[in-house]
Amino acid sequence: MRVAKIREFGPPEVLHVEQAPQPVPNAHEVLIRVHAASVSFADRLVRNFRGTGAQQFHMPFLFWLLGRVSFGLRHPRVHILGSEFSGVVERVGASVQRFAAGDAVFGFCGPRMGANAEYVCLPERALITRKPANISHAEAATLPYAAMLALDLMQRLHVQPGARVLVNGASGGIGPSIVQVAKQRYQAVVTGVCSTANLDMVRALGADAVVDYTREDFASSGQTYDLVIDVLGKSSFAHVRPALSRTGRLVYVSFKEKQLMQMAVSRLAGGPRVICMLLQEKQENLELARELIEAGQLRAIVDRVYPLAEIADAHRYAEAPTRKGAVVLSV
Repeated sequence: MRVAKIREFGPPEVLHVEQAPQPVPNAHEVLIRVHAASVSFADRLVRNFRGTGAQQFHMPFLFWLLGRVSFGLRHPRVHILGSEFSGVVERVGASVQRFAAGDAVFGFCGPRMGANAEYVCLPERALITRKPANISHAEAATLPYAAMLALDLMQRLHVQPGARVLVNGASGGIGPSIVQVAKQRYQAVVTGVCSTANLDMVRALGADAVVDYTREDFASSGQTYDLVIDVLGKSSFAHVRPALSRTGRLVYVSFKEKQLMQMAVSRLAGGPRVICMLLQEKQENLELARELIEAGQLRAIVDRVYPLAEIADAHRYAEAPTRKGAVVLSV
């Protein structure tokens, strides 16, 4: 089978397509013929992890250190990237009960990765479920991770109908799913913050209002919000505080030690608070995401689809500031 591999850390040019043996599922595994895989932020991060220092990493030092150990110090330990996929079950192990050959599925490989290949072999109990029939494989491959995180975020924050929610980073990797889940599932009043080029896209996702961060500072607009969700940890608490209601919360999905300290201090001080959240991928939320997709309440925005042979070009484009939506590999 064809696979895209990295044998060293670096720019997109380190990715090469080559031949590898097709995996054989054991009694509790499923072999999936991959039709599409997303080019996610995680893929690009792991590809060049050696070039990402602790200061550039969006999480505390300990997480960066664990990542270096897991993915390799000098040379990659994970050679086949790809964490999100959509495809068709080719074969199942003797003890598998959830799936059968011919089932269209989509899911998330997690840090083991491996979806940048014609076939991927995963445990039956991995984060896999049946693909909604109303979207393509390319669209399905972009949704598992972001949808699970968006649902986990809304559940744990106990978002109520009518809550005023601002998503800072509404057009990035998980921002679009947060906008849609908050609006469609939780009936929140949603404001999305993004660049000029992505305003129409965020409006199309259902946002009640959009803010162009290149022209306007949402924190000084006079509007207040019950939740400000900062996807990449771009805003400081001091800057955002005027935009928070009396019991408002600034929620960091990516954070450093400073934000953790602010969370502790704000909890003691009362009033608006900082919350740092480690989001979880759960099977029940993947199933719920499938239901939302089937109901037309959650959709993917795909910018470009590249063949596996052009994976270096796909990574290069995915890193471009002009990208609008997800980048997908057709396998």
